[in-house]
Amino acid sequence: MRLHGASGSPFVRKVQVALALKGLPYEQIQQLPFTRDAEYRKINPLGKIPTLQDGGLTICDSTVICEYLEEAYPQAPLYPANPADRARARWLEELGGSRVAELAAGIFFQRFMRPMVLKQEPDEELVAKIIDRQLPPLLDYLEAELPAQGFIFGAFMMADMSLMSPFVNAAYAGYAVDAQR
Repeated sequence: MRLHGASGSPFVRKVQVALALKGLPYEQIQQLPFTRDAEYRKINPLGKIPTLQDGGLTICDSTVICEYLEEAYPQAPLYPANPADRARARWLEELGGSRVAELAAGIFFQRFMRPMVLKQEPDEELVAKIIDRQLPPLLDYLEAELPAQGFIFGAFMMADMSLMSPFVNAAYAGYAVDAQR
């Protein structure tokens, strides 16, 4: 297997963890997202990361990749067995990969990418809006949905990873989740 993507991406990290949980060996090919790399665009026309190649099969999108890994390599489950729990896990995975990732990426982009890569000042007003107004309702929702301790479905699975991974990137930019939320 070959996994294309930048290791710092929360979406690539999610697939790396899925592969590790399943004990599947793979070759990591560093690939930046949205590149003009014509060769990469041949396997992923959107230019997004990650992309997984398993033999002759090429799969794009972290959620689709993880669902494929679950079905093709059923040892060490990534999702709960119960259909209702599995549906809830997919919802939480979607939430982590969409709104949580969007807000955490906003913090990361402003406080990490702009100064380090673009050599620009961060927009701290935007960061404050994310931290003070946009994240609190989402964190309140998660607080009500998640267990007080441990993992969501007893064992560490994709729902846990999908919710946690974007916050790793936000932490690189100096953000820490308020323990009260």
